[in-house]
Amino acid sequence: MNSTTLKAALIGVFASFFIMGCEDNHAEDAGERIDEAVTDVQNKVEDACENVKEGVNAEETNC
Repeated sequence: MNSTTLKAALIGVFASFFIMGCEDNHAEDAGERIDEAVTDVQNKVEDACENVKEGVNAEETNC
């Protein structure tokens, strides 16, 4: 999945929660779960990128 598709999907998710409104902090809780999920995905993508770079013996392994 490319970053443009991921960004578009995340914007759609955030927009849908924004439209639902904020009652009883459900939207806030959902937002926090989304933030955690996004961070997890970013970390997994970075780890995968670093593993690929290590596999091809790239000089720079950071992504």
